[in-house]
Amino acid sequence: MNGSVLVCLDKFRGCLTAAQACAAVAAGVEAAGGRAVAMPVADGGEGTLAALAGAGYREVWVEVTGPTGRPVRAAFAVRGSRAVIEMAQASGLDVLPGGVAAPLVADSHGTGELIRAALDHGCLDIVLAVGGSATTDGGAGLLRALGARITDSRGAPVGPGGAALTGAANVDLSTLDFRLRLARVTLVSDVDNPLTGPSGAAAVFGPQKGASPRDVEVLERGLRQFAEVVAAEIGGDFRESPGAGAAGGTGFAALAALGARRVSGAEFVLGEAGVEQALRAASLVVVGEGRFDEQSLRGKAPVGVASAARRHGVPVVVVAGDVRLSAARMREVGVVAAWSLLERAGGLDASISRAPALLTEIGRELPAVAARGGAA
Repeated sequence: MNGSVLVCLDKFRGCLTAAQACAAVAAGVEAAGGRAVAMPVADGGEGTLAALAGAGYREVWVEVTGPTGRPVRAAFAVRGSRAVIEMAQASGLDVLPGGVAAPLVADSHGTGELIRAALDHGCLDIVLAVGGSATTDGGAGLLRALGARITDSRGAPVGPGGAALTGAANVDLSTLDFRLRLARVTLVSDVDNPLTGPSGAAAVFGPQKGASPRDVEVLERGLRQFAEVVAAEIGGDFRESPGAGAAGGTGFAALAALGARRVSGAEFVLGEAGVEQALRAASLVVVGEGRFDEQSLRGKAPVGVASAARRHGVPVVVVAGDVRLSAARMREVGVVAAWSLLERAGGLDASISRAPALLTEIGRELPAVAARGGAA
């Protein structure tokens, strides 16, 4: 094996962070006498800051409002005049108190506070990485934190969360933080759903955040009402814009009110993390996440890495908690072999409890795979 084994895993949700998963595989590679480079990746959701850790960014920690109003400690990453905001840090499912879902009242206010903190830090290149949010509030909380006024028919402020938006009658964006006029905002997301409708934020993602069918109806009404009053304020309707439904509609707020441009989450993170450069010294690339399935092929980070590896002529293997794609389907994206923790452990509970050991065990097999040019 002339080159290194480049380990580019995303998170194994509910089990291991991307960094933990990469470290476990890399330990196995090195135990078998190989050289490993661990490079955790993300697609703009949870783990984005961790994936940028080796790319010259430094973290700035602040206290912000969590999704249900309790304070949480959250970080944003800074390099030069750029700040990367990971929404999951402030408004994510992982920071819900006790892990208890709050689909009707969860609010994105804390993410807006992170943006404001970045502005205070002198950053005018704001990258908003959304994903893993607990919210379906159309980004209303984010806008309030940045100075917008959202009121009901009596002029009273509308409360937090998506359900409260059913009473929204007016949005005043003239009070937004003036520094936003000087800033460039980039929305990082691979989700291209619209804000409303059967493919919208409430219908598609609401149930993942604990919303019942009745809750989804309420949230849908709230998002529709919010879109109407925002359209009246800005003179344009962004609810059908690709990505408007990202992160419970936070994409809508970024596009409509902050003038954001949308870019692929995986492409942004992989570009910033330096994956392309690392591929030049690799003889094998390991990609994967908790479940490798058809959804993974829709712009997720593992397939982004696999595509880059193909351009460099480097063989790619998958290591995942569960592999749901056929060998033929994986070959279409350049994957030559795959390992499933579920299959190796013989059951779900064992695959989760033994995940680090299983990943290290698989890692020990990879130097030999690299020596054979990717053949398992």
